[in-house]
Amino acid sequence: MIENQDKSLSSSAFIPSPQFISTTNIAWLMRRAGVESYAALHAWSVENREAFWGMAIERLGIRFREPFTQVADFSNGFEQPRWLVDAQMNIVDSCFRAPASSPAIVHQAEGGPIQTMTVGELAELTNLVAFNLQRRGYAPGTAIAIIMPMTAASVAIYLGIIKSGCVAVGIADSFQPKEIAHRLHLSNAAAVFTQDFIHRGGRSFPLHAKVAEASKLDAIVVSAKGVLQPSLRANDVAWEKFVEESGPMQSVIRESSETLTILFSSGTTGDPKLIPWTQTTPIKCAVDAHFHQNVHPGDVLVWPTNMGWMMGPWLVFASLLNRATMGLYDGTPIGNEFGLFVERSKATMLGVVPSLVKAWRSTACMTGANWQSIEVFSSTGECSNSDDMQWLMDKAGGKPVIEYCGGTEIGGAYLTGTVTLPCVAGTFNTPALGLDVVILDEHGHPANTGELFIVPPSIGLSNTLLNKDHHQIYYAGVPTGPHGEVLRRHGDQMERLSDGRWRALGRADDTMNLGGIKVSSAEIEQVLQSVPGIVETAAVAVSPGGGPSLLVIYAVRFASSTLDKDAMFRAMQTALKRDLNPLFKIHELVLIDSLPRTASNKVMRRELRDHYVSKA
Repeated sequence: MIENQDKSLSSSAFIPSPQFISTTNIAWLMRRAGVESYAALHAWSVENREAFWGMAIERLGIRFREPFTQVADFSNGFEQPRWLVDAQMNIVDSCFRAPASSPAIVHQAEGGPIQTMTVGELAELTNLVAFNLQRRGYAPGTAIAIIMPMTAASVAIYLGIIKSGCVAVGIADSFQPKEIAHRLHLSNAAAVFTQDFIHRGGRSFPLHAKVAEASKLDAIVVSAKGVLQPSLRANDVAWEKFVEESGPMQSVIRESSETLTILFSSGTTGDPKLIPWTQTTPIKCAVDAHFHQNVHPGDVLVWPTNMGWMMGPWLVFASLLNRATMGLYDGTPIGNEFGLFVERSKATMLGVVPSLVKAWRSTACMTGANWQSIEVFSSTGECSNSDDMQWLMDKAGGKPVIEYCGGTEIGGAYLTGTVTLPCVAGTFNTPALGLDVVILDEHGHPANTGELFIVPPSIGLSNTLLNKDHHQIYYAGVPTGPHGEVLRRHGDQMERLSDGRWRALGRADDTMNLGGIKVSSAEIEQVLQSVPGIVETAAVAVSPGGGPSLLVIYAVRFASSTLDKDAMFRAMQTALKRDLNPLFKIHELVLIDSLPRTASNKVMRRELRDHYVSKA
């Protein structure tokens, strides 16, 4: 089952042995599919998509109240497939298949002890949330927001919302009130779960107060340290009061196509896209983790994230549907205590964003942390720097990094890796199982470098957006593939290397990933217009030496402006922190007489990116 391995690969690459490959989940699938190589397996999964997803669902043991009559119905075309036709289900029922006494979550608050929540305890708390949502009159289909750090309580809240038949709306706790208010309005949320304070680096940051400023919605408020510090509004409820009643609660059964989660992803217009996840999307999360990150029952998965980023729900389902354990650290991941949490939780998988790895490496803050329990790393959200990823591999004795590139509207990855092939730092070694990809140049011809397009269909791929035209964003104007395939736009630039590996080159459109958070140029530029003396700005992401993107602002100022460049830089950074997200940091401000534009008056941001890189 081992591939022919390229002898020219770096000696520092992870090279799987035949013995190791035989223990992987991929090996099981190869036997079931009757193929002898990974390349043949991927081809089989694309040519036999219904068979692939059927086997994956069987392997995971997904539970249905009423079974599906077809894995897929493609009668409306590959753009609008129907998955698990006629199935009646609630995906939460499949999250508690591990023994009740086994660990579901290993968690630690910054400065506190490591604690464990068992599968039985998580199921009980999930039931309590669902029961009390139903008791308070929140009907199935009602949108309920979560604005919290990633804690054991927020996981139970998330699962409880879904168990009750309601829709969980994930909003990142780092957003400022204006952006929180906008997302609550767009999602038509009826209530919100939040926390009183966030504690980071010995400091406390108000969260409930921020949510209260954003909205008058009813809030259920969890105390980070057991005693509520703020004064609750008349319509707010303390967590302890919310869960004080209990009773029997069966999962509310939904159709497979019904929405369970709404997440947000930036579009080029500056207004976030509302992306619904259906009852089938978690299957994509879990299947990717099972076959690509090679997750087994009993593994411990750590990934610093939150419910407002797709990797929060991904981590929940990738862990629980695979009967594995989540490792949650409620604190800053840039510090030695986080490294020791990874060690003491006995993490077998550690997920990262590349900028986090760069910070670990540059500050040496992980010195002394023993990560030998780790079997695999996984990286997403930004382009990886190969030197940083090689440093990460070395931290665990040469264990592989599975690069993971996809999106909220995919429910996982379209391009990733497998531990059954050589893994070279900073590169991908396969498209995800169950789908394929094509690179086209600017003329729409197949190429080794250019924009990457997805060949649908796949479980996980969105069929609709709640506030935009789905066809217009993903399919309109997209050429067909080299064999007449329907292609789906995603907006990433990729390079296919001569040995069959892949390397990410950043975004092809005007969105960017900053610290793993997707944001559009338009969103940033709208905020910067509030800075006095500014005529207009253009926000671009650059990566001169490879790796995580840096935010560069090109600005045209009024001749009468009294602000010098340094003062303008500080004013812009303050505006971003105040009005958008304090995690977004400007790398450099470039003053310019005028912005380059097309004949139709669109700003040519790509030209600005090229200009900056050429001078770096």
